[in-house]
This record gives sequence, C-alpha cells and structure tokens, in this order.
Amino acid sequence: MIEIQGNIHEGGGSIVRLSCALSALTKKPVKITKIRENREKQGLQEQHFQSIKSLAKLCNAETKGLELGSKELEFIPKEITKKQLNVEIRTAGSVCLALQTLMLPSLFLKHNLTIRIKGGATFNEKAPSIYYFQDVLIPTLKKLGFNCSIEILKHGFYPKGGADLIFRSKPLKEITNLELTEQGVLRKLSGISFATLDLKKAKVAERQSLSAEKVLGNNLESHISIGLEYKDSLSTGSSILLKAEFDNCILAWDALGAKGKYSEKVGEEAAIGLLKQILSKATVDEYLADQIIPYLAFTKNSIIKVPKVTKHLEANIHIIKEFLNTDIKIKKNLIEIKRKD
Repeated sequence: MIEIQGNIHEGGGSIVRLSCALSALTKKPVKITKIRENREKQGLQEQHFQSIKSLAKLCNAETKGLELGSKELEFIPKEITKKQLNVEIRTAGSVCLALQTLMLPSLFLKHNLTIRIKGGATFNEKAPSIYYFQDVLIPTLKKLGFNCSIEILKHGFYPKGGADLIFRSKPLKEITNLELTEQGVLRKLSGISFATLDLKKAKVAERQSLSAEKVLGNNLESHISIGLEYKDSLSTGSSILLKAEFDNCILAWDALGAKGKYSEKVGEEAAIGLLKQILSKATVDEYLADQIIPYLAFTKNSIIKVPKVTKHLEANIHIIKEFLNTDIKIKKNLIEIKRKD
C-alpha cells in the first residue's frame, strides 16, 4: 500500500483527490495520513468527502476512514466496470473538483462512460470553473488523444448550488506527447462573461466584459471577442473567463463575482491575471499546469513551460512519482516528463 502524507507542499484537498484518482487508475491501494493538517479546518471537508465517495462508487473501492473530518483514509480500488455513474452533491461544493477526481481514471477506460453530476456549483472560489474545463482543459486533453465532453444542463453558485451536468468519455486509442516550449503568435483573445438572470438589469455580464476589454486592449494589439451569457440559477452569481489563443497553446484566467464586489473589478481581475500568464511566456497557465501533469505522466516524452512552479504543482509531481515510474524534471520554468517503462 502506497502511503502519502496529506500535509506535504500545499497540504490541501487536491492531495487526497489525486492520490485516490491515481490509485483507481493504477489499481494500487493508497493510505493518506495527516489530511489537511495545516489548514484551519482539518481533515476531509464535504467536497473532498463527496469526490472520494463518488470515485469509490466508480471503481468499486473499499475505503477506511471515509467520513467528514477524517485525517486518515485508506482507498483500495477494484476494476471499473460501470458505464454510467450518478453523483449527487448536496452542498455548493465544486462540481469541477469532483469531476477532476473522476476524470483521470475514466479517460483510460476501454469502454464509454457517462457521469451525471447533480447539485454543487459550476463556479467556486479556489476551484476551476466549468467554462475553464470546457474551453481550456478539455481541448488540451484532446491534443493528447483523449475523447471527452461536458454538457451543462444547469449552473450552480454558492450557497444553494443546484448544478446539473453530464460528462462523457470514449476509449483512448493512443496517448500522444505534448511538446510546448514556445507560445507562437497570439491569434485570438476571447472569453465568456456569465451572470445569473437576476443580474441582467444591472448589466453585470456587459460590465465585466467591458472592463476586461479595456485592460487587454490597453496592453495587447489583438481583436477581443467576449461573449455574454445569462442563465437561471438557484443562487445569484457571476464569472468571467478570458482566453489567449496562440499558435501552439491556450492560456486562460478567470474571476468570480461576489456580493459587494463591483462587476468592473471582476473583469479587471481576470484581464490582469491573463496578462501575467501571457507575459511570462508560458505555454500552460498556472492552473492548467497542475491539472494536466497527471495525464502527461502517462506520455513517453512531454515538455511544458509554466509561469511559475506552484506548491500545487510540486505536490502533484510528488504524488505522481509515488504511483508511476515517471521522471519529472524542473529546469527553471520548463517541466520535462519522461515515462521510464
């Protein structure tokens, strides 16, 4: 049984989620101790609990210590036989973090899989948004040869959640390397500014968009196209995702609206974040780096350029090396991944 300390590097819930996802994929049992020991709220919180519970259901796993507040967990996976999985999130926990846990083992299956997630939120603080998954993560996974999609039926925001979406995956034929050392020429600046229907009169989506366009327009010479979207949801909320599409890669950044936070500030925050990624000359943005590295660990020889090596990325690399015979080298901002077997 592989043992992982849950307080290494950034010490968050992603250590638990990735450890269990790799366990499900490799069929190697794992024991995680000291879960979120350095955090204010220690142990498994609701969204970690729901993610691992769903993963255990997917791979018929035996678990020990899978309960709220637990600081120690054993995960013993079995074969994934399910072709359909229904997941229910009763809080406003992130559907993307739950999906992130389930996607890694799902994409290597030899059969089609459909996962439906009901409840939770499609936009959260400290988690990728569903638009980031759709517009950045999934296109990158497709470059690697994976075949998957997300259908959004309903959005959810804190505190009521209420999201509804369907994830579909098809068998992987062959995984290809990802060699991204240069951005190439900037071809397109785009994005989507989203708000719930109750914010339409206040023109929240428009204000987020205009603010972002102003910042980007003052710093980059490229046409900017940001779509506007209003949809119904149980709770009020807004978000904006901005993308820079280069010859070789997509960089992105998003920002979340909040009560008392001006819509203009939301747009500005996303634009400044995207500019930092672009100016760093990176080929994957800060968030994509730690999300894509577990998949790259299965390629023979891949290389990416990151804006900076985050604690999240360091933690994920540490966990990957515990499960796989993969050599991952960090040379300044270049990450080289070589499969040894």
